[in-house]
Amino acid sequence: MSKIHQFSQKDLEIIREEVVYKGHFELKKIFFRHKLFSGGMSGEVLRELMIKGAASAVIAYDPVKDNVILVEQVRIGAYDPNSSNSPWLVELIAGMIDTDESPEEVAIRESKEEAGITISNLEHAVSIWDSPGGAVERLHLFLGLVDSTEVGGIHGLKEENEDILVHVVSREQAYQWVEEGKIDNVIAVVGLQWLQLHYHKYIQKKG
Repeated sequence: MSKIHQFSQKDLEIIREEVVYKGHFELKKIFFRHKLFSGGMSGEVLRELMIKGAASAVIAYDPVKDNVILVEQVRIGAYDPNSSNSPWLVELIAGMIDTDESPEEVAIRESKEEAGITISNLEHAVSIWDSPGGAVERLHLFLGLVDSTEVGGIHGLKEENEDILVHVVSREQAYQWVEEGKIDNVIAVVGLQWLQLHYHKYIQKKG
C-alpha cells in the first residue's frame, strides 16, 4: 500500500522571502529547498506566492424542502473576452476571514449579508487548500441548515459594491449544474459534492 505524508513541515527549508507587492493581498517570492522522494535535498526552488489568507463558505441547505441557497455575482477573474462563458458565477455564500472573527462567525455574517438568511445548526464540513502551488488560501466549508421559504432577492453591501442575486434551487438541480459544468468554481463544486454525499443525514422525510 502506498504511503502518503512521509514528509512534514520540517522537511522544507525556507532560504529567503521577498515581498513583491502588498495591498489587499500580498505577493511574495519564496526561495526554498525540500527533501526529495529519492533521498537528499532539492536545489533552490523559486515560487511566486499570493498570500490571501483564509475564507469561509456556507453550504446553505433546507432539509425540509431539500433546497440549496446559491448566490450569483460578477467575478473579474472569470472575465475573458474570448470566451462565451459568463463572468457572473453561481456560488456558495462565502467571504474572506480578514478580521479577528472565527471562520464560523464569518460564515454566519456572510450568510446574512449575501443572502439575507439566518443560519442554524452550523457545522464544519471540510477544509481545503485553494491552488496551493501559487497561493496561500485555506477554505473552510460549513453546512448551515436554513428555511428557504422566503429567501430570495438581491443582497450585498453597497459600500463594497456587491450586487448579489440569490437563487433557491433543489439539491438535485444544483448538483446537475455541477455535472453540466454550469457551476464551475471550486468552492461550489466541492461544497455541492460534499452535500450530495451527506444530505441523507440531514434531510427530513415527508409523510
